[in-house]
Amino acid sequence: MSQKQILVTGGTGYIGSHTVVELQNQGYDVVIVDDLSNSDREVVDRIEKISGIRPHFEELNLIDAEGVNQLFKKYTKLTAVIHFAAFKAVGESVQAPLKYYQNNLVSLINLLNCMKEYDVPNMVFSSSCTVYGQPEELPVTENAPVQPAESPYGNTKQICEEILRDTVKAYPQLKAIALRYFNPVGAHKTALIGELPKGVPQNLVPFITQTAFGLRDQLSVFGNNYDTVDGSAVRDYIHVVDLAKAHIIAAERLLDGINEENYEYFNLGTGTGSSVLEVINAFEKVNGLPVKYKVVDRREGDIEKIWADTTIANEVLGWKAERGLDEMMSSAWAWEKAVREGDC
Repeated sequence: MSQKQILVTGGTGYIGSHTVVELQNQGYDVVIVDDLSNSDREVVDRIEKISGIRPHFEELNLIDAEGVNQLFKKYTKLTAVIHFAAFKAVGESVQAPLKYYQNNLVSLINLLNCMKEYDVPNMVFSSSCTVYGQPEELPVTENAPVQPAESPYGNTKQICEEILRDTVKAYPQLKAIALRYFNPVGAHKTALIGELPKGVPQNLVPFITQTAFGLRDQLSVFGNNYDTVDGSAVRDYIHVVDLAKAHIIAAERLLDGINEENYEYFNLGTGTGSSVLEVINAFEKVNGLPVKYKVVDRREGDIEKIWADTTIANEVLGWKAERGLDEMMSSAWAWEKAVREGDC
């Protein structure tokens, strides 16, 4: 049986690289396309070191329509696209909205045009729980209303989902699944790939690990007077490997033709909310290290608490998160040490 070939956009990024590894472990032939704007070419070497297989790699910015056309012309055996490539810094999107709209929307449109042209029928789209805003009910189900976006970044995810929904309706040969994920953290057990933000981290866990290593003086906890177990904000944290595996299950759902509609969407989380202080405490306990932090004012735009209802992902998609908070924190620290000590 010939290997099924899958295109992974943003495949040298954080979630993309873990997904490529899992795809290769399942026997898929993977083509990575990435413009390396927020990642490094040597990630391809690390993927090969983990899986024993070197994926195809093309350096390309997906807003280049002719470049995308040439990509599809070169790889004629593609059966699906897993689309991660997007700008994703919320703060930057507020400062540079046009940059975000151009990159995140045009890249998707170019891909869909070529999928239609070259008969590549299946897309798994990287979406986000930001589409729900501050939900009225918890946990968040897929039936929760999509709220007005808090940022241009969040709005691009909403608009991309609308583009997908309209496109598969107009062209029934195309099918798409959007995965709305909550908060990915952790790293591969080999400590060869993980989250490596450029500049000051925007996310909690890299800030914890950098503070523990001494790169940051202390961590700021934004608010301790929320209506939560300890006053700090609550999120649903999910291990990046669990998340990666969900993309493969979604792709196989499309490839095997068991999707119930041409456009589906699923929440991906653990179904459990953890507060900022609980995450810090878990890190300290698992790794035996103190983390310096101070409580500061709430951050504008932050929601109080959100976590997923994973029933539909568990029962319909057939996926379930397996790794808990302790494993997330231990793998994140192993990765941070490997990066800083030059072991990867």
